Amino acid sequence: MSTLICGSIAFDSIMVFQDHFKNHILPEQIHILNVSFLVPEMRREFGGCAGNIAYNLKLLGGDPLIMATVGDDAGPYLERLDSLGLSRAHVTHVPGTYTAQAFITTDLDDNQITAFHPGAMVHSHLNKVEHSAGVTLGIVAPDGRDGMLEHSRQFAEAGIPFVFDPGQGLPMFNGEELLACLQLATYCTVNDYEARLLSERTGRSIEALANEVEALIVTRGSEGSEIYTGGRRIDIPCARAAALEDPTGCGDAYRAGLLYGIENGLDWDQTGRLASLMGALKIACRGGQNHAPSRDQIADAYRAAFGSTLW
Repeated sequence: MSTLICGSIAFDSIMVFQDHFKNHILPEQIHILNVSFLVPEMRREFGGCAGNIAYNLKLLGGDPLIMATVGDDAGPYLERLDSLGLSRAHVTHVPGTYTAQAFITTDLDDNQITAFHPGAMVHSHLNKVEHSAGVTLGIVAPDGRDGMLEHSRQFAEAGIPFVFDPGQGLPMFNGEELLACLQLATYCTVNDYEARLLSERTGRSIEALANEVEALIVTRGSEGSEIYTGGRRIDIPCARAAALEDPTGCGDAYRAGLLYGIENGLDWDQTGRLASLMGALKIACRGGQNHAPSRDQIADAYRAAFGSTLW
């Protein structure tokens, strides 16, 4: 039972400015902004929604298949996929492009200035869901706009249940397009900000939108999450994290927990709690893919957090 994960593969270059942006950006001079920040600390992380989700699903014992597009500079990422035992059969190289990448500068107040280059991601529509075999579940995560629309339609045409996860790509779509994707999807997941935007753009309440899918999941950070299904709302508590190091990739870890629960027939309360736990395990480490608990350690952490067994 494979889960097809349509989304981005990206590099994240994270730099730390040992001062405060506010000391160097003068409000009265904002119309002629020209600043340079010395960043002695820098690290490069493997990221992207598809890469992060697949990494976490593999930790859980799932069988993720990544469907993504990469550029000429993807060699180190492809080698990493091989080392992790993650198939790259559906990772397409687009010649003459760069792999999607974010350049993030953080100051001492944790303010961030980010530049994002989509690169090969805008060609994600070149990948076709029907080219994969043995897939029983899917997810359409943030990716190129055309790819997200096409993959939603292709999953539905193939009769494969899938999660619609618009994420940071949500502003690319109008209300009609978002509603059409919801009606094609089996499940939908958004964070609380995205839920408000989804509601505004479609002109429908979250409760009404939940009627379009089997379950609509809204994450609320430290306040936990909510699962709307079967005309009711299930409140999921936030799992306590060992440390609060870096929120990058926490939403993707949560989604991996959702996919595992759906694929393995867990009830929604268990599925939501597992997803919450995966986010908590991630936030204790820097980067989207540097936490590495074993499956047994995940089960122990679930028992400690919620007082019940998972498997």
